[in-house]
Amino acid sequence: MRQPTLVNEARGDVPAVVRAVVDGRTVELDTGERVEVSLLAQPADCWAAGARTFAEKWLLGKTVRVSALTPGEVNLRLDDGTDYASLAVREGVLRAQTAAGSLADAELGAAREDRGLWGAPCNGMDAAPTTTTTTTTAAPPAQRVEPQESKSTTTPPVVTTTPPPPPCAVVYRLDGQWQDGFQGKITIRNTGGAPINGWTLRWSFADGQSVRQMWNASVSQRGSAVTAAGVENTRSISPRGEVEIGFLGTFRGRNTAPTSFSLNGTACATS
Repeated sequence: MRQPTLVNEARGDVPAVVRAVVDGRTVELDTGERVEVSLLAQPADCWAAGARTFAEKWLLGKTVRVSALTPGEVNLRLDDGTDYASLAVREGVLRAQTAAGSLADAELGAAREDRGLWGAPCNGMDAAPTTTTTTTTAAPPAQRVEPQESKSTTTPPVVTTTPPPPPCAVVYRLDGQWQDGFQGKITIRNTGGAPINGWTLRWSFADGQSVRQMWNASVSQRGSAVTAAGVENTRSISPRGEVEIGFLGTFRGRNTAPTSFSLNGTACATS
């Protein structure tokens, strides 16, 4: 009788030995099958080496319990019953694919304590921030300007025009706050008459806050400046329409809300 393969047919709690580690969430079993651990996101670029070292420490050459979910995707439990996905997220080695339930709590705990990729140099981003060196050039010496004979001029009348209203409006709200951490929500409204196809929202924090995770947009941060960009399901905003993005952040001491936002380089009304 042909024995079932581990990943494609066996659904129960099956023992196996990890004979190779590909990256923090991908391993090769002694059956010859290469599998990914369910619920774990792709390792961040600047923490990929650390994630692999962590996986080798806990998995390589060890007997694990494997439960197959879909072909090529499994749950892994260590010999003592510890769930590997929860352990990796709790230690800040990997992010969860979807921050919900116990994995959301584990990820928040790692972010609050700056463990693993949530600390330096990644600071919760896929790539370590780069530093920019500014070269200061001395100003040229002042030159003397000889006075010229004054001439009578006629000042033209000043014409004032009322600028058009901004084509966007942003609402920033706190959904929750705890010691050193908070959850925020931003609503972006298209107040213009033309659709917005692709957008980038920028703002700066005043108290050194850091965005650790964002949904409905991709995010990057350099110092206090934050950039969020629309993803597939939020990229387009119809006239008079709106999209909503949310994020988890950390702060020290004060947590003042930002007061100005720009969308595709244009300042937005705020409330």
